[in-house]
Amino acid sequence: MAQAVQFNRFGGPEVLEVVDIDAPRPGPGEVLVEVVASGVNPVETARRRGVHPDRSPVSFPAGEGRDLAGIVAAVGPGVTRFQPNDSVMGWAEGAQATFVVAPESQLMRKPPHVEWEVAGSLYVAGTTAWGALRQTGVGEGDTVVITAAAGGLGCIAAQLAVLRGATVFGTSIPERFDFLRQLGVRPLAYGDDLAARVRAEAPGGVDAFIDFLGTGDVAAAEELGVPPQRITTLTDWDAVDERGVGRAAAGDMVTLERVARLVEQRQIRLPVADIFPLERVQDAYRAMEKRDAPGKIVIGMQLVEYAGQKVRGPAIKEQESTLDVPTEHEHMVVQEQLPPVVASPKSHADRVAGAGGGGGRSAAR
Repeated sequence: MAQAVQFNRFGGPEVLEVVDIDAPRPGPGEVLVEVVASGVNPVETARRRGVHPDRSPVSFPAGEGRDLAGIVAAVGPGVTRFQPNDSVMGWAEGAQATFVVAPESQLMRKPPHVEWEVAGSLYVAGTTAWGALRQTGVGEGDTVVITAAAGGLGCIAAQLAVLRGATVFGTSIPERFDFLRQLGVRPLAYGDDLAARVRAEAPGGVDAFIDFLGTGDVAAAEELGVPPQRITTLTDWDAVDERGVGRAAAGDMVTLERVARLVEQRQIRLPVADIFPLERVQDAYRAMEKRDAPGKIVIGMQLVEYAGQKVRGPAIKEQESTLDVPTEHEHMVVQEQLPPVVASPKSHADRVAGAGGGGGRSAAR
């Protein structure tokens, strides 16, 4: 048996369930991956909530997640690039599961010096950020505004823009300003009059605008005089349809390999804000959807807790409508807010041997 995250109706994180499923088997050209880590992303929230279902069709029950990193458990006929026990990263539909089948073409070998939690959350954010900069043509000497710049997607795009020689302004909550400054980004607060505040900080004008927030900021880009071909948005479909701006989307495996190489070389970083176990997938999406986390929210299949850790107290269950309502809770020192870590997994063969089973190249045991 395996476990997977599914939802049977549109809605918030509360519709997500962890269900038992039959262990999948790889077909021709497919790879069975035992998932170690999987990131959560805003585009998954939009799909689950039923935003523009005509563009993102959903058949129930639907799986959740796309990012993944893990260990090859088995390969199907015709697979030549991977074999059992290889460490891989990439993407698959319904990646938030203990085992998932992916086409060979959607996987690459995980670089040894890229941590599991980073590798498992890099595909969507990394390739979308790369594509957004390519669409808007950001390069040496440009001034670019990136909204939601402290999030997993925004912070990668900001770092890539800085690497290209651009001046980057990024919007976030004030608590993340120091985080952005460490990435070479000039911070701006969320809120009204964004165009006026950008003009005050960038009197020479703005060349490109990348909207990862999707709450009407494209209008600010137009007010700043940025041409439509140099504006890209992640989820503002109305701006795409009515104003002719570009839409950011995940890219191909060639792009993922380029981004992973930069991460391995420490030219860019993907900070991990928190890691949740699979059974707390609802809380993982709640944390991501509040949009105040510095970096990525990740689901880890094998987590290690440690002495003195206090972040894992009793879970507080809330309705989505009360997430921002202050509630009484036990005082906690900031320095004690430490997430768990993803364990360095055994090979799949070792796992099977420890359970008293056998292994194979064509099916999970």
